[in-house]
Amino acid sequence: MEFIYEGLLSITPQQVVMYLVGLLLIYLAIKKEYEPALLLPMGFGAILVNLPLSGVINQTMSGIGEVNGIIEWLFNVGIEASEALPILLFIGIGAMIDFGPLLSQPVMFLFGAAAQFGIFFAICAAALMGFDLKDAASIGIIGAADGPTSILVSQVLGSRYVGPIAVAAYSYMALVPIVQPFAIRLVTTKKERRIRMPAKPARPVTKTTRILFPIIVTFLVGLISPASVSLVGFLMFGNLLRECGVLGNLSDTAQTSLANLITLLLGITISFSMRADAFVRLDTLLIMVLGLVAFVFDTIGGVLFAKVLNLFRKEKINPMIGAAGISAFPMSARVVQKMAMKEDPGNILIMQATGVNVSGQIASVIAGGLVISLVSAYL
Repeated sequence: MEFIYEGLLSITPQQVVMYLVGLLLIYLAIKKEYEPALLLPMGFGAILVNLPLSGVINQTMSGIGEVNGIIEWLFNVGIEASEALPILLFIGIGAMIDFGPLLSQPVMFLFGAAAQFGIFFAICAAALMGFDLKDAASIGIIGAADGPTSILVSQVLGSRYVGPIAVAAYSYMALVPIVQPFAIRLVTTKKERRIRMPAKPARPVTKTTRILFPIIVTFLVGLISPASVSLVGFLMFGNLLRECGVLGNLSDTAQTSLANLITLLLGITISFSMRADAFVRLDTLLIMVLGLVAFVFDTIGGVLFAKVLNLFRKEKINPMIGAAGISAFPMSARVVQKMAMKEDPGNILIMQATGVNVSGQIASVIAGGLVISLVSAYL
């Protein structure tokens, strides 16, 4: 029994806080079904890495010497050394995405770009609050609403806050149905939310166009923002697997087995950054607040862009579709459609919202690459 007492007495108040954080993430994953594939392993991992003398992280044992822990090893190999886990996940994400709605309405690309405003707003806010530029840039990318991009950017820039940034990014992705309606209502009127958009039949997209699209995007983005090639390239490679028509088994594997396995490993691996000494700090609370600010201003940026376009258009756009320009696919498009139906039953915006939401996937990755390039050049 002495071993149990010694273990209990060595638990610090900060570790107790992390146990509660881990349990909260597990609760949200199971009870609320908020991104369970990520929040559940992150929550359980937060408990594992904060047990006294935990065997999942490296430690020196009396009479044995240095012992390697599996979670710290996974973190060093899969994230710190190569960013392999978040990048590989993009193959699965790309294989899941149908760019057809976007290709049939190319104007939707503009909304995806506008909805990245919160990233740069949060970067400026974080810098003014005293964060180093590399940390401020990493915090701002939470607004990309894209967990792998947030992890990759913060890791490449060498941020000290990889764990809190990952938790904030995935938590707010899961809370899109709560955060976005609030932000949309802040900057729209009931009349604007009731605008109907004609449900025009989407222009057919040829198979050749679908195949050429990921190749052309990779080439162009590689020239404009070389730092984002790993992100965009793997995303587009996954999409090419989907659209080529000759690798159905590989496409299915990328969408299911690969994506699920990498998501599982990524969730429990990133928990290494959730150790109490690195996580339970005032900085962490500020990061959560700034991440929320980035999310809200992303939504507002997309909505305001649509309202500006309406000043010059005879056929008005429902500004809510601009909110779908964040990367949270397809949750954001569903939120917009649900709000449209609530304001005006029978108002169908899902086609336009999906096109904008898909454009946000590309825009968020490009924004991540731009942040890496600009900050790296400045540093």
